[in-house]
Amino acid sequence: MELAVVKINGEDTGRKVMLDDSIFGIEPSDHAIYLDVKQIMANKRQGTHDSRERSDVSGSTRKIKRQKGTGTARAGDIKNPIFRGGGRVFGPHPREYNSKLNKKVKQLARKSALTYKAMDKEVLVVEDFKLDAPKTKQYTQILSGLKLDNRKTLLVVNDSDNNLYLASRNVPNAKVLRAESLNTYEILNAKVLVFMESAVKATEKMFSK
Repeated sequence: MELAVVKINGEDTGRKVMLDDSIFGIEPSDHAIYLDVKQIMANKRQGTHDSRERSDVSGSTRKIKRQKGTGTARAGDIKNPIFRGGGRVFGPHPREYNSKLNKKVKQLARKSALTYKAMDKEVLVVEDFKLDAPKTKQYTQILSGLKLDNRKTLLVVNDSDNNLYLASRNVPNAKVLRAESLNTYEILNAKVLVFMESAVKATEKMFSK
């Protein structure tokens, strides 16, 4: 697939970039995407939830009533889960949600996500640029020039740029990532993928390993 390279004001530079079909034009695998996104979301979970069972609840261990003859169900101490203020039954406890996924499956998932974006014409290539200062206004002007100010965007860069990162982090629905940090969730979560010209080659080099 061939895409035109545009300036930050939306004008055509006259240059074109050829996207590698082995990365942006494969047969997508929905199942690989599902597995990768599931792992990414699971790894984000803190797993710090906890609950107090009957051994953790404060209260007397004295048997609150006699075993028989009351006409009601037998009961032990006041910490019984059926009583108000008692312990919880089978409640959650801290645990790890992290899971593993084969590298080839993750690679396939990312390529599939990039392919879907290319098929839907949601990939844009812009010439390399830098910001002199971390000004949010400058970044919003760039998005406006590209007519992307009302869309969820992911700008993919080759080298880390602190000014660019700081300028974009307060912009709603806008994110900046290095090519090496691309993952399936971030690709699909954005409505438009904006690649810097140098980031296209970096992305293809990373996925061709």
